[in-house]
Amino acid sequence: MSAPDISDLQVEIRDGIAVLTMNRPERLNALSQAMIDAAIAALERCAGDPAVGCIVLTGAGRGFCAGGDVKAMGGAALHEMSLEQQVDRQRRIHRFAGLLHDSPKVSIAAINGPCAGAGFGLALACDLRLAADTATFTTAFAKVGFAGDFGITWPLARTLGEAKAKELLLLSEVIGAAEAQTLGLLNRVLPVADLLPAAMQLAARIATGPQVAYRYMKENVHAAAAESYAQLLDREGFTQRRTGSTADHREGVAAFVEKRSPKFSGR
Repeated sequence: MSAPDISDLQVEIRDGIAVLTMNRPERLNALSQAMIDAAIAALERCAGDPAVGCIVLTGAGRGFCAGGDVKAMGGAALHEMSLEQQVDRQRRIHRFAGLLHDSPKVSIAAINGPCAGAGFGLALACDLRLAADTATFTTAFAKVGFAGDFGITWPLARTLGEAKAKELLLLSEVIGAAEAQTLGLLNRVLPVADLLPAAMQLAARIATGPQVAYRYMKENVHAAAAESYAQLLDREGFTQRRTGSTADHREGVAAFVEKRSPKFSGR
């Protein structure tokens, strides 16, 4: 188990699971530069760490993430930058969402409370999303005159279709966990007391699963948004044979024949 972290992001790695806790509870875990930098560094380490089989992202206190820190927006330092410098900075901080989405490791968002703006984008960047039944969701960007960031537009449009995605973005209305699940944005909704234990139980299952297969499952699903059926068939021609050459595939077949649970090694 890693040493305690008292920064804006707490990181704990235990039993193959990396838990990243956004830790500004007094601000509903609104994003700070320190939090973003720490998250990017942690996710980069996790991507190449064979000891990590799953990543869980959650928030401290009663909120998941309120998005960008509105009180810190519009500072003098930002306005002293050229437009190109501002865009470069924006793209750097977007790596927080990009690494969750693109990591070879499965990521789970454990959404314990209000989830807004960039926080909503971070949740949608994760592979699986569990939420407390008291959690709320809003895109929020229209309320402060922003178009939206942290990748939020891509999963909203892909999951909901153009009309509903525009509704959530343009109106910035607050929806509850039940409605978010009905829309297909959440995998499971649970009582708040059960949320983190359920997320950790699911993470433990994934952390001990066939890691190479999970990696290519993620890549194939992402590719399906842009590639044709024929292209996906071709892609699966490679990924099926690649995963078929793993020790985990051989173990899975042996376990099936022997009528027992497989013991995957991640190789």
